[in-house]
Formats: sequence, C-alpha cells, structure tokens
Amino acid sequence: MSIWKTELTVPQLQAFMNNTLVEHLDIQITEIGEDYVTATMPVDQRTHQPMGILHGGASVVLAESLGSMAAQMAAEPGRACVGLEINANHISSVRSGRVMGKASPVHIGRSTQVWDIKISEDNGKTVCVSRLTMSVLGGGK
Repeated sequence: MSIWKTELTVPQLQAFMNNTLVEHLDIQITEIGEDYVTATMPVDQRTHQPMGILHGGASVVLAESLGSMAAQMAAEPGRACVGLEINANHISSVRSGRVMGKASPVHIGRSTQVWDIKISEDNGKTVCVSRLTMSVLGGGK
C-alpha cells in the first residue's frame, strides 16, 4: 500500500527539479516505490572534493533532495515540507561512476517526518547513511 498523498511519476518529479541544484548535479530520479524514492548522482568533477573522491557535501545534497521530495509526496496536499536537521555518516569513498540513494520513511507525522537515506555504489557497497528530519508546515488546525 502506497504512502504517497501526492502521486507523481518519475518524469513529473524530475521536472519539478529543473533549474535547481539537483539539475546542476545531474541527480536523476530512478524509481518511486510504494514507500521509497531512489535517485542516482554522478561521481565526477561536479561532485568531487580536492582529493578526487565524492565530496561528503554532495552526498548530503543527494540525501536531502531525496528525503525532501519523498516528504512532500507523503504530506497532505496543501502542506509544505522543509528541512529541520540532517546528519550523514560517510562510510566509504568513491572516485567515479554513479552512486544511488534510497529514501525510506522512519516516521510520517502531521508536523514532522523522519527519513532514512542510504547511498551506495552500483555493487551495493554503502557510501553514506543519512537521516533527515522534515517539518511539515501549513494545513491549519
């Protein structure tokens, strides 16, 4: 059973990200499941830190982008979700290719949501684990 209050297709969700940091970093939404959203991000000159590996901040951008999109789709129509707190543990380094992120809910409430985001390499090796807390605004009483 789907958790989404706003049903979007992958192309609709991707179009929503036009002219944003998500587009600049070539983050591509790949799947909207019944209770998760996935996306990929390149590991290249746009996302490297000076040592030639994936910048931790780029991983956080992927995590927050995925969690924010998922939170908005899980919120009641007419409500807006904004980030309150994010943390990230960088587990391993990556030099090239694409990483994949998957956002899954920990808690979906009326005023807050908490999302778990795991970022991994194509081979499944964990790169980063992140937790995002979102504030759900609006909706009156």
